[in-house]
Amino acid sequence: MEQNEVDNEVAFLDLLVAIETSNQHLSLLLAVCDRDRLRNSLTERYEQELASEGINAYRVTIDRQEPSLFAAINQLVEAEPYLQAGNPAVITVEGAASLSSFASEGERSPVDKFLGYLQWTREGMRQFAFPIVIWVTEHIHNEISRKAQDFYSWREGVFFFESIQEEPIVPIVVEPILLSDPETDDLDLPIDELLVYIAQREATGQEDASLATFYTLLAKAYERDNQIDHAIAIWQKAIHLQEKLKISLQLATSLNSLAILYHYQGKYSKSEPLYLRSLAIREQKLGIKHLDVATSLNNLAELYRVQGKYSEAEPLYLRSLEIRKQQLGEDHPDIANSFNNLAILYKSQGKYTEAEHLYLKSLEINKRIYGEDHLDIAVGLNNLAELYELQGKYSEAEPLYLRSLEIRKEKLGVKHPYVAASLNNLAGIYDLQGRYSEAELLYLGSLAIWERQLGVNHPDVAASLNNLALLYNSQGKYSEAEPLYLRSLKITECQLGVNHPNVAISLHNLAILRYEQNRYDEAKALLIQALKIQEIALGDNHPDTQKTKENLAYIQANHQSQPIFGQDVT
Repeated sequence: MEQNEVDNEVAFLDLLVAIETSNQHLSLLLAVCDRDRLRNSLTERYEQELASEGINAYRVTIDRQEPSLFAAINQLVEAEPYLQAGNPAVITVEGAASLSSFASEGERSPVDKFLGYLQWTREGMRQFAFPIVIWVTEHIHNEISRKAQDFYSWREGVFFFESIQEEPIVPIVVEPILLSDPETDDLDLPIDELLVYIAQREATGQEDASLATFYTLLAKAYERDNQIDHAIAIWQKAIHLQEKLKISLQLATSLNSLAILYHYQGKYSKSEPLYLRSLAIREQKLGIKHLDVATSLNNLAELYRVQGKYSEAEPLYLRSLEIRKQQLGEDHPDIANSFNNLAILYKSQGKYTEAEHLYLKSLEINKRIYGEDHLDIAVGLNNLAELYELQGKYSEAEPLYLRSLEIRKEKLGVKHPYVAASLNNLAGIYDLQGRYSEAELLYLGSLAIWERQLGVNHPDVAASLNNLALLYNSQGKYSEAEPLYLRSLKITECQLGVNHPNVAISLHNLAILRYEQNRYDEAKALLIQALKIQEIALGDNHPDTQKTKENLAYIQANHQSQPIFGQDVT
């Protein structure tokens, strides 16, 4: 059982005991959980267990227009003679977790209304002689503790439940490229609220720009909630409707957003035509020197770079940079970002001098804009350190990694995923220097943060497991490396798909372990499997594809033990 499951089980048993021991007298119990599915399963579970004890379970839902806790419960009690008689019961309050923080001009949001009602709810609640479980999100729990302190002080328990990753998780945490679109909407509406809006319009056959907008908001909400497959399906619906309505610029944005998700999944052949179509629309409607065109060029260039198509990526990066210079001037964060991305390209090509020059220019711009302690400075220092590491300049790389780590800890706290990324990178340089005990501690610290913050099945956890396995492998600790490689492979296949390039890396590294265990046929089969993925996703000329080919050729020609180097996942 994973740690999250253990913690949830303890919290569940505590909640169950609190309900049972407060039977037939009022007890306010706050249950904190950010996942709809987990909330529902836990509620169903304690309702079943309480039924066997003769305790009847009821549910009420907070009204969105008048979100009063007292009114919701009082309406239920007035309709139920069983509750009026004071019989054993528990009431579960739903709906608070999905109250919107969004308000029209001059009005209070549903969340603020809910908190306002709580402040005078206390005395009215005394008439209810049974435990009441109120499901809220962590955000709403924090708001209650700050803005409804009188009510909060009256609680008899708070029970925290964490996601056990029953839903797909998304995206790549780190760093260097942000494939953001300047037209991104910041509205943060709950998914169930958006589903209601959409269902109402679809039921009336209303297909207009408003419905298309709600589709895009829902797709973004699914992305925020790490439900990538759902997000893809909704982007496709948005695109279909935008095509039908001929709203071109919104269509270009949706195409770009869908392309980014396919890009992340390693489905490059699906991503490319969407990027190209988005670019063409923007060039036609906005002109070839618009900033949105620069964004499209940058994203397409990044797609080509990860596939090893460097000659195709470079002119796109350069054109994107030129547009940004013309529109924004020399001292702008987007200029720094363009320099950074072009530097990554040159680093991939082994053009270290050119890459260093651009990384330094990017850092210089960001320091002028933000000062020395901004998170963008941490990213720049990290990327420059990676370049020095590739060149074997460990004494130059280490202080940059340490400074990047220091900034991230100061700005984000010690348990943030970006801190985990810094620990991972610093561990890598210690590994290369043979400082294995230091590297192991950092890898383990990095892994613990990622598992805690992102869940045990996140792709970054898979990357961390892979790198820790490489450390053990390099020390000949094969029995410790093997389960980590296998777990990394399983996560990557599940979260990114069996044909993602990172799956090929996992297969490649597992093959090396098999080779060093003298299990040559298994090693060869794994390399062949990895090569098939890389040839389709990355092409024949990509460095990872070439490395796999070389290692496969070596095994086929010679079974004598000789080092074959693994591939880091970053």
